[in-house]
Amino acid sequence: MPRFSYFLSNIKNPVQKENPIWQAPIPLSRTQSAGTFVSNTGMSIHHGDCFLAARDFLEKDQYAVITQAVSQHFHRQIPVKEIDEVRIILDKHGAFYHPAKIEAVLEDVQISFVLNIAVTEIGKQCAQREYRILEMLNAEASDSFIPDVYAQGSVITKMDQVETRMFLAEWFEGFHEFHLSRDPSDGTVKIIVWDNDRGNFFLTNHQTMQLYRNASKILTYYYNIETFEQIFSWHHAAGDFVLKSHQEDVEVKLVTVRQYRSMFKKNIHPEHRTPDAEMILEALMVFFMNMAIKMRIDRLDGVGEMAWADKIAPMGILKGFFEGLALKPPVDGFETPLDECFLQHLLACSAADFSDMNHAIVRGYPSQASEVPVIRRHLARHIEDLYNAARQLEKV
Repeated sequence: MPRFSYFLSNIKNPVQKENPIWQAPIPLSRTQSAGTFVSNTGMSIHHGDCFLAARDFLEKDQYAVITQAVSQHFHRQIPVKEIDEVRIILDKHGAFYHPAKIEAVLEDVQISFVLNIAVTEIGKQCAQREYRILEMLNAEASDSFIPDVYAQGSVITKMDQVETRMFLAEWFEGFHEFHLSRDPSDGTVKIIVWDNDRGNFFLTNHQTMQLYRNASKILTYYYNIETFEQIFSWHHAAGDFVLKSHQEDVEVKLVTVRQYRSMFKKNIHPEHRTPDAEMILEALMVFFMNMAIKMRIDRLDGVGEMAWADKIAPMGILKGFFEGLALKPPVDGFETPLDECFLQHLLACSAADFSDMNHAIVRGYPSQASEVPVIRRHLARHIEDLYNAARQLEKV
């Protein structure tokens, strides 16, 4: 049987049962240090319990979870005897999950997965919902910018007797979290990439453009034209997007899909009929404008004050949006491709139209939301940036 080993953050930090970390409670969120994990019910869970719960899940049904995931990766059946070691690396802590990197070590290769561990009630509900959503979107889409999923289940921890919910998913190897950060060399706010292997680094202007272009493409690709369903509740501050740099270009993935539902609280068209062309274009306009606002918001270094992205962002967002539209199949009611129709629709809007729609969208945000003040400070310039970017795109 494979041997199991445990680590904190990376394999340079092994954790054994006699280590004080083993008995220490895990943090509640990414903003806490290694202090306590205590929910509003008074429940807590120790690092050791978290490690062993992950092991129990992977060993279920005679190691079926880990062997099936490895087999799916290789597109052939892998017996458990071929897996020499399983490394469980408790990676970070979020509001809903405590993600662990799982490394399956075979004789001549290592395969990585992510095990999302939820211990709070809201986290467990989120895990069940997200697993279903990821499974559905991967089944429906021909391209994939989100993780494959392999298995889900529950485990009762041995020491703390806490029910945990977890699911095993694809790990995007070589991809890293990124955030807005102040560059000490010139004092400007740029995108910094958290690369534990090569060291943190700032993106160039071209790479920053590519980042926003690819992230917007992903969200648009998964937007449902006819039902108005979209990937919802994503945040740069939560590290939901990750990137891999390829010299001057960047590749982007979305690591989590917490919700997938219509952007309208109530259906604005009867379920038994397809929305007409005008309704599709108007809904697309709302989706695009809202995405363009949210795409520019982050927290400095992931946990600091709310920050607003550079004016490079709008053109990248616009280009990515149209690239995502171009990937969609033909839509009934449109004589020309949807991306071409929407470009003409967008260009027919005046600066006042842009302003009215963006202000209406922001008025719909919860007034207590932490991002609202920074949006309002930058909204007038954002509208101008977006309007000008659309006109520049027409000339390309």
